[in-house]
Amino acid sequence: MSTLLAGLVVLVIGDSHMVHRNTLIDDLHEALTGAGATVYSFGACGATPADYLAPHMTDCGRASRLAGGVQNTEEATPMPVWNARALIARYHPDRVVVVMGDTMGAYKSNDFPKAWIWDQVSSLTGALKSAGLACDWVGPNWGSEGGNFGKTYDRVRQLSDYLSGLVAPCRYIDSTRFAKPGEWHTIDGQHLDAAGYQAWAAGITGAVAVPMPAPAAASEAPLSGAEPW
Repeated sequence: MSTLLAGLVVLVIGDSHMVHRNTLIDDLHEALTGAGATVYSFGACGATPADYLAPHMTDCGRASRLAGGVQNTEEATPMPVWNARALIARYHPDRVVVVMGDTMGAYKSNDFPKAWIWDQVSSLTGALKSAGLACDWVGPNWGSEGGNFGKTYDRVRQLSDYLSGLVAPCRYIDSTRFAKPGEWHTIDGQHLDAAGYQAWAAGITGAVAVPMPAPAAASEAPLSGAEPW
């Protein structure tokens, strides 16, 4: 059990990596719980950060898992994306973990949408900052090149590098450091197999359990209102 996470309430929100069985909504939820946290997990397929703040629908399902409970998957079409402010007001988390990267990667496009990504990320980090919450932002893993989503290692690296300087005051968790490109197998180029999700969950949990940087170090990050492009 991690002494850092013991007794904390952790809210996890994310995209399709947090929706289906044997993905992070199971493995990460259970790993954080095993580290001593009280965990509430929510995922919405295809969701981007801003979708968690304004009314938005997902046409490929959503899921939830409450502390001490089992996963509840809702696959009716369409379904509303969870509202982050409502979840925070209901569960009063000490820490928020955001699992969102792939839905902003624009993997099939030649253009990397920096301005749009900045708008997406800053809207959610601004809300978390206003709520006075500590937070971790989990970036994309390597996945596999090609597949249904057109993922490439070069774009994953570009997206991860960009997010790393963008998500303050959240701490960035660089998932590309947990494995080599192609080491974790996927079912479609983007979504991992069961072993991959277990390994990813372990890496995330280990990173979340590391103490946050001191406030003085965090203050050296770029101001959240300044567009970094």
